[in-house]
Amino acid sequence: MNELLEALAVLEKEKNINRNVLLDAIENSLLMACKNQYGKADNVIVDMNRETGEFHVYMVKQVVKTVEDPVCEISVEDAKKISSKAKEGSEVKIEIQSKDFGRIVTQTAKNTILQKIREEERHAQYEEYSSQQHEVVTGIVQRVVGKNVKVNLGKIDATLTENEMIHGEVLKPTDRIKVYVLEVKEGSKGPQVLVSRTHPELVKRLFESEVTEVRDGTVEIKGIAREAGSRTKIAVYSADEDVDPVGACVGVNGSRVNAIVNELKGEKIDIINWNENPAILIENSLSPAKVISVIADADEKVAKVVVPDYQLSLAIGKEGQNARLAARLTGFKIDIKSETQAREAGDILDYDEYDEYDDEEYYDEDGEYYDENSEYYDENEEYYDDTEGEGGENEDK
Repeated sequence: MNELLEALAVLEKEKNINRNVLLDAIENSLLMACKNQYGKADNVIVDMNRETGEFHVYMVKQVVKTVEDPVCEISVEDAKKISSKAKEGSEVKIEIQSKDFGRIVTQTAKNTILQKIREEERHAQYEEYSSQQHEVVTGIVQRVVGKNVKVNLGKIDATLTENEMIHGEVLKPTDRIKVYVLEVKEGSKGPQVLVSRTHPELVKRLFESEVTEVRDGTVEIKGIAREAGSRTKIAVYSADEDVDPVGACVGVNGSRVNAIVNELKGEKIDIINWNENPAILIENSLSPAKVISVIADADEKVAKVVVPDYQLSLAIGKEGQNARLAARLTGFKIDIKSETQAREAGDILDYDEYDEYDDEEYYDEDGEYYDENSEYYDENEEYYDDTEGEGGENEDK
């Protein structure tokens, strides 16, 4: 019995399977073995000491004058050989020796136990990894399967699909990477874990692990806009006036943010101050470009931005990326014009008089938010430029 207990202890430790579950499996396998051996097990009792692992199997039989069913009944004469107190109408317990079971019955019982162990192992793995859903874990690249990558998380392999990989990133076996656990599903062959390297939450979790102030709540991440492998914009805020949220995230000589950039294989990260005033938030989000004026309509979620002529390309960014990420981060449709374009468009405001805008005041304007001299970006990644082509037709790039 000591060998049984030792085996159970090993399974409990290595497979994370509760010992009582394994003892239940042994009990059920003995009952099934009796049923296979005798055709029924309704009158079978398994007496197991869960502390020592010792067990006995008994068949309870009715004492009768004439035996019609030998599995459930026993004659008075035979019953008295077992117990001198036996009499017609009473019951006697007859111990069954498991060593008397046939080879097939024994193998069936063994398979029942193994099947239960496998089921519990899969369930234990599901419970373990489902608790890590929406968290960042470290894995080791195992192999490339078609366009997908298998990442070992310790006890199981997770799947990193092509859509969840960082564009241009080449992963090789034995590479250690951090991944965001998207979903954990129970499957017939064990839990199926889907992970991501492109999800914005990956960046958030990396900041939580690298920046103490984010982890303890002193600095709050208010929003993230990400184009994986290229650029991320993140807005941060702290209610503590003595804490610089941007500085805390950057770290001394950029140590904190550089650790995250390295993990993301060189992805650029813009960290900006979050502000309740959407106009200020939009100005910050267009960093590193300088802004002359922002007119934000908080109800319509649209904003007009004027930048110096020489800053227009920087504000828009390569292929519109800077403006596109700013739109996603703020939730505003952003119409960006250079100072010259704004003047030629005949806007009411003289932007020279508005180097600073009122934190509390917003301006509503009716009509379209782009014209033949303006570039228009929104969170749906649409880009219109009326300056190309003839006839004033919009082109979607």
